[in-house]
Amino acid sequence: MPDTTAQQDASHKHGGKKKKILLGLLATLIAIPVIAIIFILTFDWNKARPWLNAKVSEAIERPFAIRGNLAVQWEVPAKRMAKADRHLRDWLPWPHLIANDVHVGNPASMKQMDMARVRQFSFSLNPFGLLHHTIGIPVLRFEAPYLELQRTDSTHYNWVYRKKEEKSKWELDLERVVLTDGVVRVVDAVTKADITANVRTLDNDAKYGIGFKVTGTYNGAPVTGGGKVGQVLSLKDQNTPYPVQADMRSGPSRIAVEGTVTSPAKLKAVDLQLELAGRSMARLYNFTGITLPETPAFSTSGHLKGELDREHGRWTYDKFKGKVGSSDINGKLVFEGGKPRPKLTGNVSTHQLLFTDLGPLIGGDSNESKKARGVDAVQPGGKVLPVEEFRTERWTAIDADVRYTAEKIIREKTLPISKLSTHLVMKDGVITLEPLEFGVAGGTLRSTIRMDGSGKGKNTIAATAKVQARHIQIKQLFPTIEKMQATVGQINGDAQLSATGSSVAALLGSSNGEVKALINQGTISKMLLEEMGLNVGNIIVTKLFGDKQVQLNCLAADFDVNKGVMQSQVFVVDTEEAIIRVNGTVSLANEQMDLTIKPDTKALRLFTLRAPLYVRGPFSKPDVSVDKGVLALKAGGAAVLAAAAAPVAALIPLINTGPGESSPCGQLVALAKQKPTAPPPGKAKAR
Repeated sequence: MPDTTAQQDASHKHGGKKKKILLGLLATLIAIPVIAIIFILTFDWNKARPWLNAKVSEAIERPFAIRGNLAVQWEVPAKRMAKADRHLRDWLPWPHLIANDVHVGNPASMKQMDMARVRQFSFSLNPFGLLHHTIGIPVLRFEAPYLELQRTDSTHYNWVYRKKEEKSKWELDLERVVLTDGVVRVVDAVTKADITANVRTLDNDAKYGIGFKVTGTYNGAPVTGGGKVGQVLSLKDQNTPYPVQADMRSGPSRIAVEGTVTSPAKLKAVDLQLELAGRSMARLYNFTGITLPETPAFSTSGHLKGELDREHGRWTYDKFKGKVGSSDINGKLVFEGGKPRPKLTGNVSTHQLLFTDLGPLIGGDSNESKKARGVDAVQPGGKVLPVEEFRTERWTAIDADVRYTAEKIIREKTLPISKLSTHLVMKDGVITLEPLEFGVAGGTLRSTIRMDGSGKGKNTIAATAKVQARHIQIKQLFPTIEKMQATVGQINGDAQLSATGSSVAALLGSSNGEVKALINQGTISKMLLEEMGLNVGNIIVTKLFGDKQVQLNCLAADFDVNKGVMQSQVFVVDTEEAIIRVNGTVSLANEQMDLTIKPDTKALRLFTLRAPLYVRGPFSKPDVSVDKGVLALKAGGAAVLAAAAAPVAALIPLINTGPGESSPCGQLVALAKQKPTAPPPGKAKAR
């Protein structure tokens, strides 16, 4: 028994010791966080500021300083969570840091000044994440922050902290950012931007929680605007899109968006309604980096969708509608990043196109229109061909493949154009329009144009053009000339030109090649021919007894083009009653015409005052005159005969029997049917 009692006593003593050890361990485990909490609450954290400033400065590679009070409090996460989301550990307190008057400087390679400062920032830190090298911050709050983003050139900017090849052992897990009133300034030497956004919180707004107003300059132009974003900025991947609304203006240009951004931290996707407006689409280059053509004032509205989680990103502007000048426009455009350059593709169409709205494409609009779209008024008075230079330095910034159609063209009565279609391809600074097709006078004018703007010369283009005119109806070609409306026949023609220059005027003024046209059958107004021959008697007879149609055997024209001068090789109109020959030059370089029209009748004509006609002078105001010397000789001969012979004899000088033969029409047709040629751009055509 004693031995048993002793064993029991020893067992009780051993069990009591275990309990004491367990109680001691439990007390220690409880005491450690309690002591830590007491230490955290009672420790003067301002004493740690120098050490903390130094460590953060080293980590972010730029000056960092907490100049105000630094304190740590405790926050129980479960109190701000929904009941369904609470876990046991969420009832454990997390440290909550509050820092006042915090400053962050620029990298050492840039001017030393504050990149950012904030009156106060605060956040709670998840202590369990530290076990996994994760800095878990559910909410980061900024009060009155100021951020200045700077870029001095294409390689120096202050918003990158760590080189891409370096990888930190710690991961930042930041869920949300909450801002009170603050300022964000962007100073960019590359885009010549200095823009300031004033950020403020919004009250009683169910959709948006933060508003901003923007002022400043971009590329030297003033910028104003504002907008709103969601109540807090969520930086976690989530399915809930983040709402965004903004309306920005720069002079007459306007960009307005409203929609959502998915996962703002990574910008996975953008889904917005986009409105664009401005004085010319080309003016959007400074904002978008996309090369667009010169246009009149425009406005469009459509659906913009951005897929930014792709390798190079993809933007689709779909179902857009709007106005360009007085013409409507609609379609779909896709902009996709890539190497060696991004690419723009799409289809654009117009239901009703005002023909004058095409003028800015080639600089063919008035000086007043040029001023309105933001370019210099460079067109000299009295000059018809456009001298405004192309902006070829932008052609290598992007590739493009876009189709355009205009179903109906509204134009002056004298311009017999009905529709337009083209396929534009731009690659490596070379623009090809293949085809560029117009509906003209019941036929088609189909061109293939190639403009190479990739050369080293400023805005200099090496261009080639092949033009085919098919089935052009003569009477529709001259809708305002009454006597042409009874004309039957069609024109077919070809031209091939090459040139170098920086504008339409320069290209045509240096062009080389050939232009040919042919009419091989039809009828023409007799009255028109009589008037061209100044056959006074026949005009009177035709007026009294009516006009009739004269058989047109052929019309053949062949012009040689050398250094911008068109020289007529053959230009003959052959009918059953007359032959009309045209000789001379048309200078595209000087915009001058010097043509002589010689009509010869084939049959008897009464009272003919036939004499050569001259078409001379500038394109803007050509002069049509008659050879007065020939008329004087004929009139003088008639006066002498009238004095010495019977009155009938006085009619002899005004009577013409004509050659009575046709021109070699077959040869002319064969010549005109030969395909025209042109030398390479910049080379003169051999005479």
